[in-house]
Amino acid sequence: MVAVIGIALIAMAEELGAEMALRSYSNLLRYGEPCIRRVVPLALAMLSASNPKLEIIDTLSKLSHDSDSEVAHNAIFAMGIVGSGTNNARLANMLRQLAQYYHKDANNLFMVRLAQGLVHLGKGTLTLSPYHSDRMLMSRVAVGGLLGVIVAFMDVNNLIIGKSHYLLYHLVSAIQPRMLVTFNEDLKPLPVPVRVGQAVDVVGQAGKPKTITGFQTHTTPVLLAHGERAELGTNEYTPLTPVMEGFVILRKNEDMEE
Repeated sequence: MVAVIGIALIAMAEELGAEMALRSYSNLLRYGEPCIRRVVPLALAMLSASNPKLEIIDTLSKLSHDSDSEVAHNAIFAMGIVGSGTNNARLANMLRQLAQYYHKDANNLFMVRLAQGLVHLGKGTLTLSPYHSDRMLMSRVAVGGLLGVIVAFMDVNNLIIGKSHYLLYHLVSAIQPRMLVTFNEDLKPLPVPVRVGQAVDVVGQAGKPKTITGFQTHTTPVLLAHGERAELGTNEYTPLTPVMEGFVILRKNEDMEE
């Protein structure tokens, strides 16, 4: 059971590994023993925290109606982790339908309400993704928080539905803002235009290649979705950090001509 979670921990760092892990999990769901099937939804949540991919959502949606109650509990909770802080309309609709379907089952309904709260985490301004700084760095504290809750869900009936539901508070250590807010050097909010688009991997490319594609121009504060990157849309200010993410302090550009 722990090895199934281990696959997700190894593969979550990059896209290709995550896609290969999905294939392994589909085989485990098909041919695995009941105790293995119960852990697969949790592993999918770990693999794709705050990144609601269509294939993962569909797999979890099927498992949320499983005849094994523990598989259903874990799948519903995993839907919450996968969509946490994204306000994903498709997921929110699925969870509303599940709430109607399980309206007489208190345990499953508890899981649905928990997942709904996670999907709308901080009204869509927070995330559970442990990666930051353009996905180059991983927060060990955040992974530990996610892992603590996921291990607790391995025995969901005795721990989470039993008397140890407070273990869910471990998720707090993984919560971080996914918005970009800019300040001046006096730490006063400073609205500036920024370009937000899909991040492009430019490692090893010569010259000054474009780091984002398909961008739109917004004024800060802005929300950054999974895989998105922001860059300043004006030469009037220079950021004091190389990564435009979270809280950024801007300095007036002295070289700019009036």
